[in-house]
Amino acid sequence: MPWHPVLEVHEEVAQALLDGRAVVALESTLIAHGMPWPQNLQTAQALEAIVREQGAVPATIAVLHGRLHVGLDERQLQQLAQDRGVAKLSRRDLARCMVSGGHGATTVAATMWVAHLAGIRVFATGGIGGVHRGGAQSWDVSADLLELARTPVAVVCAGAKRILDLERTLEVLETHGVPVLAREQDELAAFWCRRSGLRADARLDDCAALAAVARQHWALGGAGMVVSNPIPAAYALSEAEVDGWLLQAEAEAQQQGLRGQALTPYVLRRMAELSGGRSLASNIALVKHNAAVAASLALALAAPPSP
Repeated sequence: MPWHPVLEVHEEVAQALLDGRAVVALESTLIAHGMPWPQNLQTAQALEAIVREQGAVPATIAVLHGRLHVGLDERQLQQLAQDRGVAKLSRRDLARCMVSGGHGATTVAATMWVAHLAGIRVFATGGIGGVHRGGAQSWDVSADLLELARTPVAVVCAGAKRILDLERTLEVLETHGVPVLAREQDELAAFWCRRSGLRADARLDDCAALAAVARQHWALGGAGMVVSNPIPAAYALSEAEVDGWLLQAEAEAQQQGLRGQALTPYVLRRMAELSGGRSLASNIALVKHNAAVAASLALALAAPPSP
């Protein structure tokens, strides 16, 4: 398989793709911007281990020294986790970071795009971005939604982050023809909370069924697909307490003039502080759960389709 010339594909990932085996893309923003040290490194290592335990190959994506890597070694994971100068990269930022020779961690949108360039069809993350509250006036809409509209990758996530306008987020996904398929329940998951009160397009618990829908969606020329995988019940937080912490964190962010790419990392950090670490523990649990399901989906897609 000829790789796109801008990619540095790790040997393990390259061999798996050449063999037609299951590969799961993993983002690096979680490592560099989503969690504090040392939980960021420990979680990144755990995600790769979980994917391998399920029988798939992990491919963490990031820019290091201006090179776009698909799959990282242990030294590179540690560098991302400890280096304070790692940029946060959406699709628009990749070229600039690469030309400058810098380091960058990829968001959902950038990870999807790079995964597609490498031929990877499944990506595990925490939660997708969406329409921010007040987005009807500010036009603050995550690039994740547009990437889902144009890039044929299945994104396994705990729904969308509860800091967003979830109803408008679903509307934008519907407008762009992005299927939102739920596991274990009929509703879109809401990151720390299992339920959002908003129905997904369909419920499909079985990864073989999800793989069949994904294959047909892509055969029809469809692009991205959201697999909403709710946080394990033991780690779920109540809507009332999450909303209380969010109100305080968002008010503080507004006072500091934070928005765009700076907003979500700040809110996640303050949520961890205000919750006494409970939101961070939930975040870690849900992304591990997503990695396991993503590996199962990748295995189902790698298997020959049923006649």
